[in-house]
Amino acid sequence: MADPLVLDPTEQRLLGSLMEKEATVPASYPLSLNSLRTACNQTSSRDPIIDLDEATVERVARELKDRGLVRIVWAATGRRTLKYHQTLAEELSLADDERALVTVLLLRGAQTPGELRTRSERLHAFADKSAVEVVLQRLATRPSPLVRELERRPGQHDNRWIHLLGAVEVDTTPGATAAAPAVDRERVIADGREARDERVRSSYGLVAEGYAAAMADELDDLPFERWLLEHVADLAGPHPVVEVGCGPGHVTAHLADLGVEASGIDLAPEMVAVARRSHPDGTYAVGDLRRLMRPTTSDGWGAVLAWYSLIHLAGSELPDAVAALVRPLRPGGVLVLGLHAGAAVRHLDTWFDQEVALDFVGHEPADVVALVQAAGLTDVEWYVRGPVASRGETTERLYVVGRASGSATQ
Repeated sequence: MADPLVLDPTEQRLLGSLMEKEATVPASYPLSLNSLRTACNQTSSRDPIIDLDEATVERVARELKDRGLVRIVWAATGRRTLKYHQTLAEELSLADDERALVTVLLLRGAQTPGELRTRSERLHAFADKSAVEVVLQRLATRPSPLVRELERRPGQHDNRWIHLLGAVEVDTTPGATAAAPAVDRERVIADGREARDERVRSSYGLVAEGYAAAMADELDDLPFERWLLEHVADLAGPHPVVEVGCGPGHVTAHLADLGVEASGIDLAPEMVAVARRSHPDGTYAVGDLRRLMRPTTSDGWGAVLAWYSLIHLAGSELPDAVAALVRPLRPGGVLVLGLHAGAAVRHLDTWFDQEVALDFVGHEPADVVALVQAAGLTDVEWYVRGPVASRGETTERLYVVGRASGSATQ
């Protein structure tokens, strides 16, 4: 099972908001779904500012309930309404002063002791900055530390502190003059997901022929990827495998050559046409990975490969995309993700001599691993390899493999 105390950014925001409101508005606590969403999205005392929809808040709250970090109850009086109550503070056995600091760190990221004292006034009254530092040291010296001190930045008199309950975006480069700006992975859907999907579909349609020619023998120069695909073939055993976002079909065909019953789907009809022509013995179809169905010949997929097919998604879209790929796995089946590692969003206007409009989104390995674990996958393996300069690569590559719960019968 996933470690219940490794939280992704959305989980951090939700639990931090519940902890804050339990202390500041006890008469309204536990919170209704709408109140919880408002608390997560408020523009004061939050960094960064986010805009979660109600469905996301409800889904994440229920996932946290399954991990024992949220309790969902009926309202004690009045209209029957579900209410949400956090149990993280109880799980961590936090004293009132510790709880105040953990709450503010969950809601606002890296902060100095002075900032923490000011920002936690409504949660706990610290006499001075030294009192805050005493509690931070107590949290840092637990058998399982909950906070960590960062190096001091030029122009600051105090070191900043972060919590250790999940990934926190900070600049830890020695000599940095300012905090690294948060990567805006959401800008790729600034005009809506449908518009982004159409850009992806049309761009890949335009480059289908050039892309296929360039990628036809790419695995010849990628020994690690060949090993990983063999590993996946072994894990899948005799059960069918699907590659979502298969492009021109060369990875699907490689799996078939390894003896796997492999098929591919892709959003771009032009890519599917190239795959069918290049690999006539294979099975390729137009499809959306977010609507992946179970195979007709089995109780689920032995493996689902998202081989660089999530690289155009905003960070907020990853949880739902991963959930959609996990859902049709058979018990013991595996999910395989391939992505660009890092914190960059790269835009292309031309690609393979065609005018396109594509954004490639990098994701931090720790965040993706936490997301896979939060989706309920076990035996999670992850690998990061450096860019292959001879191929013109400029990003590290991340591969994550996780197994669906249940017996892996052959």
